[in-house]
Formats: sequence, C-alpha cells, structure tokens
Amino acid sequence: MPKWLWITLFIVLTIIALANLGPMIALAISLFIGYILFKQFFKTESPGVRIAIVIGVIFLTATALSNIFALVGLLAGYGLYVLIKNRDDVYDEETKEEEDPFSNFEKEWSEFQKYY
Repeated sequence: MPKWLWITLFIVLTIIALANLGPMIALAISLFIGYILFKQFFKTESPGVRIAIVIGVIFLTATALSNIFALVGLLAGYGLYVLIKNRDDVYDEETKEEEDPFSNFEKEWSEFQKYY
C-alpha cells in the first residue's frame, strides 16, 4: 500500500472513530445497565418491581437503538487496528527497488544461469 493512501486512511478512520466516541459510550452504558436490569428481573419476585424493570428495559432499548450508529465508530476502530497492525506493508512510491546491490547481482546471476 502506498504511503499516501495509508496516511489518508488513517486520518479518515481516526476522524470517524472520534466522531462516534460519544454514541459508543452511550451505547455501552445503556447495554451495561440493561444487562444489570435483566439479571435483576430474574432475581426479584415482586410483580411491581418486575413491571418497573420492564419499563426501564424498554427505555434502555430505545436508547440503545438510537445509538446504533455507534457501530460505525466500532468498525472504524477495528479498521484502525488492522491498518496499524499491517503498517509494515507501507512503502514509498519512490523507493520500490531494493537498496542492496547484491540482490540485483543475484537476480542477474540466476538469469545468466538459466541460459548456460
């Protein structure tokens, strides 16, 4: 991958991930509270408390669904992870040839050996 493309992708994915940071936090908080309410629903035996928990879960489901576009931020974060993990594949367009003079000799010698 050319260096300019890597830098462009890095900048774009960083902007997307940072722009969706607030919705990602809101989604995580609403899912965490929903998980706690779900566990409490099965522990309690009072019908009034169960109705209150169901109303709370409905409210948190609406909150989680309104922040569902935070998944775009999560995908951008994963794209950043993959991009940084594979940064060794980045090269400059000007330096495509190897700098080692002996590697060129080895190529020429192998071509020479094919014909003789």
